[in-house]
Amino acid sequence: MPTVSIYEVFKRILQQRDEHTALLAISSMYQGKAVDLDTAVALQAAKLSCTHKLPMSDSMILATAVAHQAILWTQDADFIKIEGVEYTERKKE
Repeated sequence: MPTVSIYEVFKRILQQRDEHTALLAISSMYQGKAVDLDTAVALQAAKLSCTHKLPMSDSMILATAVAHQAILWTQDADFIKIEGVEYTERKKE
């Protein structure tokens, strides 16, 4: 998991709930391996951003998945129909 995912999840839950809940959410993310952004992944992210018109953080997440031959599981509609991504529609609340 790219470290930028930790940022995104923590920020979103902090906005919607509280810090304790956000910390609990990211603690479960550490069951996987956190991966720092390196130069090669950053360059790939820039290319993917241009190709798919993705925001910076989304392209970093996708590039990290590609670099590690991982499937990206997401509910983020920015990733619909991108190869290597498993998109699931968010449940309506």
